[in-house]
Amino acid sequence: MPRPQRSLRPLGSYNRSMQLSQPAPDFELPDLEGNLHRLSDYHGKIVIVNFWSCECPHSERTDRSTMACLVQWGDDVQLLSIAANRSESTQEVAEAAKARCLPQVLIDAEHVVVDLYEAISTPHAFVVDRGGILRYRGAVDDVMFRQPKATRFFLEEAVEALLDGHLPTLEETLAYGCAIVREI
Repeated sequence: MPRPQRSLRPLGSYNRSMQLSQPAPDFELPDLEGNLHRLSDYHGKIVIVNFWSCECPHSERTDRSTMACLVQWGDDVQLLSIAANRSESTQEVAEAAKARCLPQVLIDAEHVVVDLYEAISTPHAFVVDRGGILRYRGAVDDVMFRQPKATRFFLEEAVEALLDGHLPTLEETLAYGCAIVREI
């Protein structure tokens, strides 16, 4: 009996509001203290919108490399980690964010931004340039099931290109990590 084929959307087939080289959709979410943040608040900076999980080992692994880069990049780059797993309490998210020294964690309890950005996993990174244009989306690095050690850091490459004043050579990769939990 033949196995059913998985229906995978090809790269570049996101919804109309999520096209590369077009304005990234604005959003508003609360942080852990309830303060509201909009993507547009960071206009003029390079922004990493990273769908994130306190329980996902891939998020934990990529947090280390991302935070090391963030220190180097300084104020030119803003990281917005978005927690959207229904299985994670605010307390668990806050504890992990503090332990990992994440500067900003926003809560998307109703999956509004997850759906808008069509994020499928944690981590799932989106890089927005200083003018609010989406320039990269996908995996943080090249780790996958059969390649457990990173040899290429896609997120870092994309941000470094923008900091150097040119577009990333690689605009899109498949995200790899833990599925976003919508129901518990």
